[in-house]
Amino acid sequence: MKVLIAGGAGYLGCVLIPRLLERGYKVDVVDLFWFGNHLPRQVTVIHKDIFSLGVDDLEPYDQVVFLAGLSNDPMAEYSPSKNFIFNAAAPAYLAYIAKRAGVKRYVYASSCSVYGYTENELYDESRPVASSYPYGISKLQGEQAVLQLGSEQFSVISLRKGTISGYSPRMRLDLIINTMFKAAMREGKITVNNPSIWRPILSIEDAATAYIRALEANYSLSGVFNIASANYTVGEVGDLVKKAIEEKSNKHISLEIKHIEDFRNYKVDTQRAANILSFHPTGDVRSIVNSLMDNVSKFSDWDNPVYSNIQTFKELDNGIEVQAMAVAS
Repeated sequence: MKVLIAGGAGYLGCVLIPRLLERGYKVDVVDLFWFGNHLPRQVTVIHKDIFSLGVDDLEPYDQVVFLAGLSNDPMAEYSPSKNFIFNAAAPAYLAYIAKRAGVKRYVYASSCSVYGYTENELYDESRPVASSYPYGISKLQGEQAVLQLGSEQFSVISLRKGTISGYSPRMRLDLIINTMFKAAMREGKITVNNPSIWRPILSIEDAATAYIRALEANYSLSGVFNIASANYTVGEVGDLVKKAIEEKSNKHISLEIKHIEDFRNYKVDTQRAANILSFHPTGDVRSIVNSLMDNVSKFSDWDNPVYSNIQTFKELDNGIEVQAMAVAS
């Protein structure tokens, strides 16, 4: 099977793609490589933005995965205009030409951010979405656009992912557990801005598994699926990161608890993904921290801007035209 992954050179793609290659897939990546190329050598890379692709470019592929776009709230709020182009228009256009090219399935990287703020209820995919922030709004717009293209001949699966953390060859230190890990290792202290808010946490290995399950599902299946390893309060995440680092390193880590208001609060039910995609996560906070500890020598130049998507985006922004790029997240 031949798969095209848009934005495949990013944080998640660099973990997913080696696993796809091990399973016998032929993988090509379209990307602009803002964060370098950490992909296996056997991967064919296409250095283009998404809007430069046409139907002919998509005809060789059985399935297309969209991992591109701006990846988090800080990037979206820094440039709302680019956010809506990259996260809403780009996936819609790619799905449109993929369908015309005869691609059998399109897998879209959505986000649990679409739920916005919930009153401590467990949300499944049937619950209303109500994000009022640019990132969540744009991810929902992209999701709605690709889903409406679905048909009996064109399966569309949208994975609403929790916050990913863990080690990747294309490392990020701007994600909740990774950020806490960085602070603990460099400063000996973890700061929790609001301990009461809920987040669905997703280990990067579980995230890669979810995409594999989507790619290998029967072509009759389409729809939206929540994907998370587990739900935690941010305060609990801080406690668990502290404990895991102390047990593995013999360091003493302190906690600073603040109570800063945050209007992004949600926890999600993943039973539909378990029942339909056979997605059964195995990761947790401890396993994520252990993966970071095992690989810390590869990214301990803590202030390197390449580990922060918003820092890299700001540095590149002056030279970026307003176009929908296949930039990996």
